[in-house]
Amino acid sequence: MTERQKARPPSRLILASASPRRLDLLAQVGIVPDAIDPADIDESSRPRERPDRHAERLAREKASAVASRHPGAWVVAADTVVACGHRILPKPADAAEARRCLELLSGRRHRVHGGVCVVAPDGTARARGVCTIVTFKRLQQGEIDTYLAGGEWEGKAGGYAIQGDAARFVRTLSGSYSNVVGLPLYETCALLEGLGYRREEDRPTRAGKREVARR
Repeated sequence: MTERQKARPPSRLILASASPRRLDLLAQVGIVPDAIDPADIDESSRPRERPDRHAERLAREKASAVASRHPGAWVVAADTVVACGHRILPKPADAAEARRCLELLSGRRHRVHGGVCVVAPDGTARARGVCTIVTFKRLQQGEIDTYLAGGEWEGKAGGYAIQGDAARFVRTLSGSYSNVVGLPLYETCALLEGLGYRREEDRPTRAGKREVARR
């Protein structure tokens, strides 16, 4: 490394998501974003769009939107989709919709598709799709009632959070666990490292000064 490279300040890393789960997952592998700037884009699916394509497209669009606001920065964006067959399950608007999701998932296998996209300071973007297969036990109405009463379903794709109380519903899981939580860590780190990011650029001591970008 040259003296000029040593003197050059490291590029900032922006997380294009307000999800505390994604923030915690990055911290788990020693990455602390300098700022949080949710993309705030239209997340509607396109006609006949497959769940896996949907997740990867949204990750790319989120990354692009946020990178345009932070030129010269690293940007990490992700999207998570819970699907039964080709059907994309929603982030329920209310408990009734969450109940319908859980009843659909009860006693069957479903897929969680994750998309992650990283934009490097020079504008290069790379994305990957990840699929995890999850099988739920057959749920009793009382179990669903109790889960819904806890409110954990709010804001969660498919109406559940595997890292919370819904963990007791999971019979089997094949693939990335962190993908189901909200960010596939192996793929995210591989994309960052492949584009030249080094964790020593991150400065955990500044975690208390993390910025939430405002527009």
